[in-house]
Amino acid sequence: MKGKGILVVLLLMSAAGTDAQVRDSVSLREVEVTAEAMTNRVTSAVPVQTVGKRQMEQLGMVTLADAVKRMAGAEVRDYGGIGGMKTVSLRHLGAAHTAVSYDGVVVSGIQAGQIDIGRFSFDNVSRLSVTIGQGLDIMQSARQYAAAGLLAIETEQPSSGQKPWALRTGVRCGSFGMVSPSVRYWQKAGPETVFGFNGTYVHADGTYPFRLENGRVTTREKRSNSDIDSWQGELSLLHTPADGGTWRAKAGYYYSERGLPGAVILYDNESDERLWDENVYVQTTYQRRLKGQWRLSARMKYDYYRNRYIDTDVKYAGGRQVDNDYQNEYYVSATLGWNPIDHLAVALAQDMSINTLRNNISNAYSETANPTRFTSLTALSARYQRGCILIDGNLLWTFATEHVHLSVKPVDRRRLSPSLALSWQLLPDEPLYVRMMVKGTCRLPTFNDLYYIRLGNTSLRPEHATACNLGMTWSHRSSSMQLQMTVDGYYNAVTDKIVAFPSTYVWRMANFGKVHITGVDATVSAVVPIALRYALELNGAYTWQHAVDKTDPKSYSYGMQLPYTPAHSGSYAMILKTPWADFGYRATLCGERYSMVQNTYEYRLKPYGEHTVTLSKTISVRGASIRLSASIINLTDEQYDIIQYYPMPGRSWQVTANIEL
Repeated sequence: MKGKGILVVLLLMSAAGTDAQVRDSVSLREVEVTAEAMTNRVTSAVPVQTVGKRQMEQLGMVTLADAVKRMAGAEVRDYGGIGGMKTVSLRHLGAAHTAVSYDGVVVSGIQAGQIDIGRFSFDNVSRLSVTIGQGLDIMQSARQYAAAGLLAIETEQPSSGQKPWALRTGVRCGSFGMVSPSVRYWQKAGPETVFGFNGTYVHADGTYPFRLENGRVTTREKRSNSDIDSWQGELSLLHTPADGGTWRAKAGYYYSERGLPGAVILYDNESDERLWDENVYVQTTYQRRLKGQWRLSARMKYDYYRNRYIDTDVKYAGGRQVDNDYQNEYYVSATLGWNPIDHLAVALAQDMSINTLRNNISNAYSETANPTRFTSLTALSARYQRGCILIDGNLLWTFATEHVHLSVKPVDRRRLSPSLALSWQLLPDEPLYVRMMVKGTCRLPTFNDLYYIRLGNTSLRPEHATACNLGMTWSHRSSSMQLQMTVDGYYNAVTDKIVAFPSTYVWRMANFGKVHITGVDATVSAVVPIALRYALELNGAYTWQHAVDKTDPKSYSYGMQLPYTPAHSGSYAMILKTPWADFGYRATLCGERYSMVQNTYEYRLKPYGEHTVTLSKTISVRGASIRLSASIINLTDEQYDIIQYYPMPGRSWQVTANIEL
């Protein structure tokens, strides 16, 4: 699809990935369809987009990246293949400014500053949400307040209803040797306690064909070294005592071995890079309403992460490079809430964490730093809601200090960051709202920024960002349709941007960049009952973005669009619900962009559109629920790169079968 075609489609179908679900309800006389929209929070003071498990299944999504790509303003860096790394950036502020939370606890990314969402099991996800600013819960952690944007992953919680146990097992198969069995089991241990287990295994050889263009010559090649084997298992516990509290605990293990396919440059498609990841984590959350108008929310987590990277190449002494990294995190958080008067809520959140990194990186340019970082985040927030107005405000205090071995210790970092958001209903009898937000954030330099071989710079300052948002939301509900629309314009300014900057002999990390980002996110979602037991659901998103370098007026890149930033992008989706089966169709569209700061033809990446169709059916057999689905992904066999020289798979298929007892 060419650029003009993409723009026309996006203008006609500007809509957002939301969780509009259609629910069958049974009456005594007949079966009726009632439309229950779980869509954008039009009353919220910050932009929020959500997608639920049922909608993800109906649209044939198999990874978190598939779901995030549908969100307005969300950018996924995908390096191709099932095992390729996938990171998220919201409104082009960078992955380090985007927090990823897993069941209410933010995932740490202190070594590289970005979270690979490809490692999270998709089979156990119940809901996914993207929020610009911070989460909507005033009782959230200080880490969530500190982020410029939040991707929240919610898993299915242990619950067996009236039954003492519940079991679900399934398998997903697809192109490129992909097979992924999964199992989930829940068991009641008493009237107040339920525990569960879920596990997923993924295998794929990842060998997919692609077209390689070299001038007028086009050849068919195959992607190599893109295999993956991964195992993931979790134990969950839910305890709801009679005093009204809720305690959740989770322990998990993840292990993967995968090939890193590397860049394809002309006919060089060989790569010998291998990556092993191992992660062990234990986390717990506790919530309770205290006496009077007080509430408490607490979180704890221990995280161990081991990373092993091997690259075999003659350019290394001995013929290969081996990197071993070991990370530990100890994290505690508590939020105390208070309602002093009607319509006013106040909360104080305190987070503390200790992060360590140990590795074998040591040579003539850098000795092993073995850093240990202590971080304290304190957030004071207030929310006032009365009638047609909602006001959210918070102050975040950041303090970080480090201890290093055989290296220069960075200075302590201190920063006060304010935030203010407002939502106002314009008409008393019409759900039409205007919302505004101003938020200041900073992201600390990562361990790689500070200590990586030959590049690290311990004098780096935190990277600061100011985000402004002004938008309108509207919803309509009647017997014939449910409709929601949002339009948000935004402006982001980033200073002290951390970039790799050339020095005398080697590149060094430096605070050199200034970036201005202007954009518009528009969304719409609709649910239309067609006839008895028939309904149509439509969703889509459109983003216009102008992200330019404002560092040095004398530079050739000044005022040019940043790499991998399309001016126009978006998505749309349709779900047709019938008595026999559900039909889903989704498309992700992206306009032209450039791989380098020079916006010239040789660095231009062509526009693309990826289309997926899914047919799914749920049947009941002797008390068991069986769900079957089949999808064709990239229906038009579009050849494209998200990252230059990393070709994405062409047309592929997948089938899924789940049985629940």
